[in-house]
Amino acid sequence: MSAGTEETKLVNIGVVGYGYWGPNLVRNFSELQQARVHTVADLNPKVLEIVARRFPATKTTTDFQEMIRDPEIDAVAIATPVNTHFSLAMAALKAGKHVWLEKPMAETSLQARALVEEAEKRGLILHVDHTFIYTGTVRKMKELIDAGDLGKILYYDSIRVNLGLFQRDVNVISDLGVHDFSILDYLFDEHPVAVSAAGINHFPGTPENLAYITLFYESGLIAHANVSWLAPVKVRQILIGGANKMITYDDLEPSEKLKIYDKGVSFTDDPKQIHEMRVGYRTGDMWAPKVDGAEALRVEGEHFVDCIVNGTKPITDGRLGLRVVEVIEAATSSMRGRGETVHLPRQGKSV
Repeated sequence: MSAGTEETKLVNIGVVGYGYWGPNLVRNFSELQQARVHTVADLNPKVLEIVARRFPATKTTTDFQEMIRDPEIDAVAIATPVNTHFSLAMAALKAGKHVWLEKPMAETSLQARALVEEAEKRGLILHVDHTFIYTGTVRKMKELIDAGDLGKILYYDSIRVNLGLFQRDVNVISDLGVHDFSILDYLFDEHPVAVSAAGINHFPGTPENLAYITLFYESGLIAHANVSWLAPVKVRQILIGGANKMITYDDLEPSEKLKIYDKGVSFTDDPKQIHEMRVGYRTGDMWAPKVDGAEALRVEGEHFVDCIVNGTKPITDGRLGLRVVEVIEAATSSMRGRGETVHLPRQGKSV
């Protein structure tokens, strides 16, 4: 590493953008044992004055190029509007810096693929900040699914709505649907083969503010997400139905965010029961498992630094980010085609 002793392996991080999400990155990186925030870059000098007061040991600059030219900086975290992601991330990679990139990682899958290829060519870490994947609740869901507790997964149903915040440069699918796309990619070992979406822009000159998205999988899994900036209340709920058990996840619950229901449906085509109802219902207990309550961004930051120190692949690497951008593109295309089905390439997680 460029700073610190070999024993501590201190990672120097530069943060670009101190707007909505940047302060959270700076705070979390500053509190990590194996990292320090070396420099914060932002075009607004008044914002940098706030950084200087809160973090007097951190350098500030309005010049991104100055940051990436600094040989002391090992990694660059980019928290700027999505239309700047590609140019900033590519410049950082070409300067030999590891990159933390906010989601979605790029405007197009073409840009995202170019970033993935550049990082792999240079042997650099490209990490995409899909924060929900690092929550204790989503990690517990993954554990339950992988263990087979739910049985065959039948459906994923999500509602992610609130009043605002309207975005200028991305539609509601890129802003809110992106969370479900990344969670689905993490939870299930398959990529959707088709997507259909319906949505609308109620205010001329602004991106679509409401959408209903359906993803189809080769295994028979179907996933649905309702995303909106026009709801009177904030709702963050997910239902996952398995053949054996079912999960509910309410992110706004102060405790017991995750609940597992021992409920299901059984079906028989036994000719002896032809005159009886073929569908049976099973109702058992409900329980709320204990989940890790650590701040997701802190867990993610530690993971990013560990990947740099040990040269390991992030859970939310550039290829996961690319797959998410592909789904955003397909869903947006379907929405603008009034719900027409858009097919995605049949591929494994490694593609």
